Amino acid sequence: MLTDAQMRLIAGLAFAAGAIALSGCYYVHLAAGQLEMNRRREPIAELVARDDTDAALRQRLDYASRARDFAVTELGLPDNGSYRSYADLGRPFATWNLFAAPKFSVKPQHWCFPVAGCVAYRGYFKEARAARAARHLAGRGQDVYIGPSLAYSTLGHLRDPVLNTMLRHGDAELAALIFHELAHQQAYVPGDSDFNEAFATVVENEGARRWLTHLGRDDELNAFNASSLHEKQVAELMVETRGRLATIYASGEPTEQMRTAKAAELARLRDSLTALGLTSAGDLNNARLAAVATYHRCVPALTALLGEHGGNLPAYYAAIRALAQDAAGRSALCPSDSR
Repeated sequence: MLTDAQMRLIAGLAFAAGAIALSGCYYVHLAAGQLEMNRRREPIAELVARDDTDAALRQRLDYASRARDFAVTELGLPDNGSYRSYADLGRPFATWNLFAAPKFSVKPQHWCFPVAGCVAYRGYFKEARAARAARHLAGRGQDVYIGPSLAYSTLGHLRDPVLNTMLRHGDAELAALIFHELAHQQAYVPGDSDFNEAFATVVENEGARRWLTHLGRDDELNAFNASSLHEKQVAELMVETRGRLATIYASGEPTEQMRTAKAAELARLRDSLTALGLTSAGDLNNARLAAVATYHRCVPALTALLGEHGGNLPAYYAAIRALAQDAAGRSALCPSDSR
């Protein structure tokens, strides 16, 4: 028998499929993936208490449970059923997110959904489906990039579980992922991916630092700060390159000149990334830069906003929710660089 949550999901996705008939197969794919996730879900408290639970898994889930409680008591994040259960999906990633952009534009393609609004990527529960969609868009002359994701969120509409994919890295990363996804439930603006992801990233980083300080894990905190700094440096290089490419694309130069200038910028970026120690940067194109910008471009501005509130998270959330209702304010805080 289907649970109430499953029935709500099916009803919601059926509505979405009816509203956007041409995307019906995609919504069936989403429904199947979500139902599989729900079917595999088990309460963390029960798994931790069971004698037959693998000892290493028990330790990680107990850690996740304590981080989840910390999110409520110390970070002011929602207290609900999300991330209080566990699901092993039997695969390395939760979803594969497809980004696409024209050859001579940094503005990513957007896909629109009934709840999330228009977002800069399209998620797939199966890598092969994402790859097939990417080939289709590439065949139409677009730059494409597939970014695998460790976590998954329904923005609090369902009780999202901790996934096996979220356990791939260390404890600090696990806690940070939980804080990031819960932040989306604290504030979310349909149609503004840059704002939403930057806000969640700020909460993720601030939350992880406070959590590790709370645990007294100084070595892990230092490692997390070093990793965050490296990620910030990589992101800044990509965002800066994207800004220069936007200027090139807006120049009105002939296509071949833009193609040459684009290649030169991407080659320079690859050299800079290599100098930072990133020796396997993978494909670099407009879609890849759009993906990075979505998560990082507005982080400095929203981090500064947290500082303006003295690190007071409830006051910060209130300011974020006010900005969620103020498109002009969001644009002033983080102007669009997309052309």
